[in-house]
Amino acid sequence: MSLNPTRIHQLSPGDIALVGLPYDENSSFLKGPALAPQLIVDAINSDSANFYTESLIQIADVPHLKWCGETSLSDYWAIEKTIDSILAKGAIPFSLGGDHSITYPIVKAMAKKYAQLSILHFDAHGDLYDVLDGNKLSHACPFARIMENQYAQQLTQIGIRTMTQHQKEQADRFGVTVNTMKDRHQLKGLNLEGPVYLSFDLDVLDPAYAPGVSHHEPGGYSTREVLDIIQSLELEIVGLDVVEYNPKRDLNGVTGMVAAKIVKELIEKVL
Repeated sequence: MSLNPTRIHQLSPGDIALVGLPYDENSSFLKGPALAPQLIVDAINSDSANFYTESLIQIADVPHLKWCGETSLSDYWAIEKTIDSILAKGAIPFSLGGDHSITYPIVKAMAKKYAQLSILHFDAHGDLYDVLDGNKLSHACPFARIMENQYAQQLTQIGIRTMTQHQKEQADRFGVTVNTMKDRHQLKGLNLEGPVYLSFDLDVLDPAYAPGVSHHEPGGYSTREVLDIIQSLELEIVGLDVVEYNPKRDLNGVTGMVAAKIVKELIEKVL
């Protein structure tokens, strides 16, 4: 058994369109996340696990969950066009990255349909730099681009543990609700109203649980803690991404299986 394969032009209204965006040209430290999308799907399909969520939803039996394959991207802005195509079919885009820079063109497309979009962002990093290494499209900058262009009305971040003075100023400027790891027992801003885009960077997890990421930042969540947060969410989720899996740094496919687990539990939240 495997996920239902289809093409974007074959999608129907209400479908969940799982799509691979193999892009890592805006990675600041290491390349590798472009290799991730198909490997995450391979992990979901692996005989070492099953297709059930922890609430006993069998995702392979969900007829409107469609694996659209990896998209051939001619350039960075082809990402926006891919999401435009999925939204035009009335489907919900669930993107597998790729580095975190993909979230900017994705949300740019989402904002055309959802004028009052909010974002829930899991990450070790705020990704609010105005520019990094001369690159305003760096994977360290997507949420600065999103917020300055007013593509989202509200941004809540979870798991942050690399805050800098510049990013603190950016967060204050854009009115971002930042939940740092040191304050993890008092989460704020999860009751987002209206349509929500959820962006999940795997390095929100401690590297002990997800070694296959480009930036190893100690002091993060355990896999169980993140699953508990996801399972507690009651939101109108209209789009998602899981990003920054770097297979070049993985150990025995551990992070690939973690990514698959996260994807399965997130799928349940949009059924």
